[in-house]
Amino acid sequence: MFWIIVFLLMILFAGIAVFYLTNHFHRFSFMQKLSRKHKILSWILSLTPVGVSCLFFLINTWSVIVVLIHLLIFWIISDLVAFTLRKILKKERNYNIEGICAIIITVIVLGAGWHNAHSISETYYTFSTPKNIEPLRIVGIADAHLGITLDAEKFSEQIERINNLNPDIVIIAGDFVDDDSTRKDMTQTCQSLGNLKTKYGVYFSYGNHDRGYYNSRDFTFQELETELKKNNVTVLKDESVEINDCFYITGRLDNSFEERLDVKELTENLDTSKYSIMLDHQPNDYANQSKYGVDLVFSGHTHGGHIFPTGYVGLLTGMNDRVYGTEKRNNTDFVVTSGISGWVIPFKTGTKSEIVIMDILPE
Repeated sequence: MFWIIVFLLMILFAGIAVFYLTNHFHRFSFMQKLSRKHKILSWILSLTPVGVSCLFFLINTWSVIVVLIHLLIFWIISDLVAFTLRKILKKERNYNIEGICAIIITVIVLGAGWHNAHSISETYYTFSTPKNIEPLRIVGIADAHLGITLDAEKFSEQIERINNLNPDIVIIAGDFVDDDSTRKDMTQTCQSLGNLKTKYGVYFSYGNHDRGYYNSRDFTFQELETELKKNNVTVLKDESVEINDCFYITGRLDNSFEERLDVKELTENLDTSKYSIMLDHQPNDYANQSKYGVDLVFSGHTHGGHIFPTGYVGLLTGMNDRVYGTEKRNNTDFVVTSGISGWVIPFKTGTKSEIVIMDILPE
């Protein structure tokens, strides 16, 4: 229901943007001159910013809406600033400087957002523990959402990159696929995961999009799991595995799975003297995870905010305990990644795409 409301609001604002931008584009002097000779033609040309935005329809509808909303917001801000300055300086408006500024700012912000979404960086964290464990390098990814900014070919390039990081273990915290992902991308990407070189293996837990929402994909949830296992990925569904007799990996079913266990049930049979790592796609159970002795929790889901400032809506509504980065509660370290890709919208104005490297060191 939350996302339905968000998307309806986006459509509403896009409609307002069409009206506002059409009228304000008509303020340019060349449009005013044209209007005196060819009024109908001038109003048709006033749709230029809307028409240019609609080019993004080739990507998806939501990209058009995002462009329109950003242009609307920056144009309104520019109008307010220009109006204030004219009042202070007691000058009349001779040129539509605010319109030019709005267009330039929109291009810069969304251009940077496009780069942030498609260019994958590396983010490093180091954590220490009093528990008896050898130095451990964990490489974590989440939110591939195959088909948005990352297809099978591009993902295989990231596998080579991960191998060069010399991981002891690789963890994947859900939303590996999306409703628009294809069977071809899914199978080829799973095959790429089979090329990972690690000391202790590759572990996967489910996100809300992995199961799918609309049954529109040409592969099933079960077929995804089969392909992952076929390529030596351990799929953890409310399960824990002990590794090298010194640490655990626990993978939770996503919060969208009605049958998932609570943290107490998942951890009650674990040896608390051993280091414990938990994969939990949605970062919204910090109180229990810190209460029941998990040492490190790795999550995704929020995309680090994706389009600013939407990430903070999850915090304000209590949907998420954190949007991005690290936090420590009691003896538990929490990491939320912005994801290796994005969902639906090929821009990231509030964050970046990333691979996370976590080094665990004994004190």
